[in-house]
Amino acid sequence: MASKYLIAHSKNTFGENEKMKKVILTLLVLVFSTAIQANEPAQVMLIGTFHFDNPGKDVAKVNDFDVFTEESQQYLQSFTQRLADFKPTHILLEYNPENEELINQRYQEYLAGEYELGGNEIYQLGFRIAKAAGLKTVQSFDHRDLHWNPQPMFEYAEQHNSPELKAFNDAIDYYVKEDNKARASLGLRELLMRSNDSGQDRHNMDMYLATNPIGVRDGYAGADATASWWQRNFRMYANIQQVAKPGERVIAIGGSGHTAILKQLLEIDQRLEGIKVDGYF
Repeated sequence: MASKYLIAHSKNTFGENEKMKKVILTLLVLVFSTAIQANEPAQVMLIGTFHFDNPGKDVAKVNDFDVFTEESQQYLQSFTQRLADFKPTHILLEYNPENEELINQRYQEYLAGEYELGGNEIYQLGFRIAKAAGLKTVQSFDHRDLHWNPQPMFEYAEQHNSPELKAFNDAIDYYVKEDNKARASLGLRELLMRSNDSGQDRHNMDMYLATNPIGVRDGYAGADATASWWQRNFRMYANIQQVAKPGERVIAIGGSGHTAILKQLLEIDQRLEGIKVDGYF
């Protein structure tokens, strides 16, 4: 009897030891993976867009594009699912931070099947990606306290007949013409690729530099206007940096006028790893 008890006891002890080893091994894996993740730089993907539901507030007045066609909706479904495969931990969107509670209330209703997506990219892209990625909330990275302030520059340029103003207006006219042509002939996939094209980004930033010399050595109205636009984007980038802690995977979606500059800052930033959206289209 004693020998049978010892054998049974030793088997139980062996089994318990094996279970304990598995528990310890699992804990060690979790500890080491957490430590490794904590040392990994955050990955940040910037996605530039045109405004799906155009509010008409930009200097360049372009035609609307219907994102509710069957073709566009099918593409949005597949595109956002591919972006969810990036496994983002945060979705940052361009909306007024004062509306944070309202936007997230709508997002909760969307998760519950009680909210029909509006035409804006924060819904058509942001909400879809966040839901597919299993996220509970979305966040704003926008900044509205500062805006591009070109009025003093325009006034100075008109008073002094500055040639740079004509060059700027010509650039705006060209942009509107080309953008309207693209919206009339391209599908949503091609338009989004265009919004993230490096050549388009450069053209976008160059329009602001065209007026930079206005008022040189006489108040620098042009340079101040350019700086006001860059300053807003610096603050938007700071909002991204605040969220992009080590190990996080961030998708930030904004107008291409913003992302053109933000991509430059992300490329310089040695604390963050930039991930290109190109392969997800």
